[in-house]
Amino acid sequence: MSEPTSKKPPLSFETRVDELAGVLRVDQIRTDTLVQLVQHWKTDPEARQQAIATLDDLADVVASPRLEGALDAAVEAVEEAAAMDAAQLDVDVSDVRRLLGELQRVAARVGRFARRVPGQRGAA
Repeated sequence: MSEPTSKKPPLSFETRVDELAGVLRVDQIRTDTLVQLVQHWKTDPEARQQAIATLDDLADVVASPRLEGALDAAVEAVEEAAAMDAAQLDVDVSDVRRLLGELQRVAARVGRFARRVPGQRGAA
């Protein structure tokens, strides 16, 4: 991706450098995920061990040929072991408006190529 054009890059829509897709950046979800993953480790050693065991299982799935659904199941096991919430973020009205404008600009740029990319809806 090129230099960010958003006033708030950690929560933004940008156009991918090849202009064939948009990129949604939401840094706060990554932060929240990591915090949720480790929040009980200091007070509950058993929860820590269970989370680490499920992370090891996830690593095994990622490193090997996957059966359908194996990655989703391994991720869900980590989320359950770490008592993680849904990956969502509240967005206030000013950011909603800003994101809408960014998305509209991305859609206009990406849309120029919609008919030229084989395999995509609307391709010639």
